[in-house]
Amino acid sequence: MKLELRGITKRFGTLTANDHIDLVVQPGEIHALLGENGAGKSTLMNVLYGLYQADEGQILLDDVVQYFSGPGDAMLAGIGMVHQHFMLIPVFTVAENVMLGHESTTFGGRLNLAAARDKVRTISARFGFDVDPDALVGDLPVGIQQRVEIIKALSLDAQVLIFDEPTAVLTPQETDELMAIMRQLREAGTAIVFITHKLREVREVADKITVIRLGAVVGEADPAATNEELATMMVGREVELTVHKAPAKPGAASFVVQNLTVLDAHGNRVVNNVSFEVHIGEILCIAGVQGNGQTELAEAIMGLEPHTQGVIELNGESLRGRSVRHILDEGVGYVPEDRSHDGLVGEFTIAENLMLDRANGAPFVKAGSLQLKHLAEFATITSKEFDIRSQGILSKASELSGGNQQKVVLARELSRELKFFLAAQPTRGIDVGSIEFVHKRIVATRDAGVPVIVVSTELDEVTALADRIAVMYRGSIVGIVPGDTPRQVLGLMMAGEVPAEVVA
Repeated sequence: MKLELRGITKRFGTLTANDHIDLVVQPGEIHALLGENGAGKSTLMNVLYGLYQADEGQILLDDVVQYFSGPGDAMLAGIGMVHQHFMLIPVFTVAENVMLGHESTTFGGRLNLAAARDKVRTISARFGFDVDPDALVGDLPVGIQQRVEIIKALSLDAQVLIFDEPTAVLTPQETDELMAIMRQLREAGTAIVFITHKLREVREVADKITVIRLGAVVGEADPAATNEELATMMVGREVELTVHKAPAKPGAASFVVQNLTVLDAHGNRVVNNVSFEVHIGEILCIAGVQGNGQTELAEAIMGLEPHTQGVIELNGESLRGRSVRHILDEGVGYVPEDRSHDGLVGEFTIAENLMLDRANGAPFVKAGSLQLKHLAEFATITSKEFDIRSQGILSKASELSGGNQQKVVLARELSRELKFFLAAQPTRGIDVGSIEFVHKRIVATRDAGVPVIVVSTELDEVTALADRIAVMYRGSIVGIVPGDTPRQVLGLMMAGEVPAEVVA
């Protein structure tokens, strides 16, 4: 089935998320829609899937104009979507999930689960998925859950499949398996729209590439194009993708974690007996698929997790059980993984956000009064140093792009004297140009003699920045390896397998 989008425009108030976008996807073609987070890719696909209604433009299937009032209409027309965050019920079986919303019944009015099981087996056999129709979805690995999403779409005879950032929660091996599945679907004649911001994956699997920036198509690219060429199209200027750093010269182990355990609200261990140390002048990256305890580990270090056991020390001084205020005052810099909720106050100005760590004393506060002159001078200099692009230091943080918001957080943390720096998902949701800047600042912090931890689910980022890598799986560290460890080995560790050459 041929898919064509003509002049699709979608507005949210004064924001134009999609600006007269044209796109054609042929049967048996993988068409990658490449762009940074916030470029408008997912909005466009939500229009195609019936979740949003376009303000202008047309959707055509085999040259016939379509009108979708909701996802049900899109599915009936032959469009399926594999979402970044799976739309599955964990306590249901695979067969129950596949038939959900499209239930068939037997003559007596009972659910026809046998037919759903047969459909799962048939599709699994055709594509080599090896999925048990009676398995509970909640018990399946993430990679298999994604196959269930694909089976669910194919069970409705989808001839156009949308994959929305499908590798975000996969290990490298699971990503490779997904690429193979996409090729199989292509060979079967399925038209595939592959939404991503990962250059490596686009070049590996795409037949055609359309690049979208700020809601508009900026051009088409050849899959043989270099990463640098694609990045330039995405950002609108030349970008240095390689992280240049000299070999680390580690000193003493100044940050130490021993036998750290974190319990959630139900008493479950989300971090389980974790131990490691970080040396002066090195970057330790903590890698793993999202949801394996990295978030809780970072929050425990910062005093944000109340139910902790074990040792957290900086230069011999205990941080565990201390307040966030105390930990920051001890010289710890922190970039939280969710800048909007935890890193910034959106209604505060850039200048006000830059002083949040130091709002309790000189030079910005004196005798309970805000020293506006000092703050303005500091904010102006710091904004220039960190290339924060705005209408001025009095602009609200909420008015900035994601990359500039992240620069505000970085500027606040790195503009004071640090003894330790922790950055969680430091480049999530920012453009390639901002990623380049953030990486340079992290390396510069290491080179200034500060021990650094970077928590990241982006394996390219981990391998680019790390001097050593600690891999987490289900709350535990399965091993700590050199920064140049092959991706295949890291992928196995992220899936819980420890190769023989790795010592946990």
